[in-house]
Amino acid sequence: MSDFIYLASQSPRRRQLLEQLGVRYELLLPDASEDAEALEAVLENEAPTAYVKRVTGLKLDAAVARLKQRKLPVAPILCSDTTVALGRTIYGKPDDAKDARRMLAELSGTTHRVLTAVAVQSGRRRFEALSTSRVSFEAMSDPQIRAYVATGEPMGKAGAYAVQGRAALHITCINGNYSGIMGLPLRETALLLRSAGIKI
Repeated sequence: MSDFIYLASQSPRRRQLLEQLGVRYELLLPDASEDAEALEAVLENEAPTAYVKRVTGLKLDAAVARLKQRKLPVAPILCSDTTVALGRTIYGKPDDAKDARRMLAELSGTTHRVLTAVAVQSGRRRFEALSTSRVSFEAMSDPQIRAYVATGEPMGKAGAYAVQGRAALHITCINGNYSGIMGLPLRETALLLRSAGIKI
């Protein structure tokens, strides 16, 4: 039984959330030779739920291979991926400020879904969960969107916003799991880690 896990994620929010659970972890990040972005490519007509589960599985496969390749001590590996969906449209991380403004203009005045898939590999066993939340934005004006994008906060975030940041000014309602919207649903993650033999 391991007393720590590997976190295969570059997200500082996921680290913070794991620390909230009191879980000891070490980072298992891709090296320069891995094309992590390619794993996030959307397939034609792919539904958001299928997409986020598939990408999380691919990221976990890559992390398992990385662990073997680096000959590191064996321990459970945790992977997670978050996507924002409006209907069947998937909103990943914006390419640039213009793309971020487009996404926010489309999400403005709507209620969208935030889907976070979590997967844990422990030996040959894999445990998976999916958190779905709904977030409602007020109608945002173009100057409001531009001011928010100018802060730089939307970059690197699915749907071009951070729920725990300044975007909260424009959120009228959240229905679901706040930590899941941040990128790691704590209850689901705790249940998966317990299944993998981690004491929480």
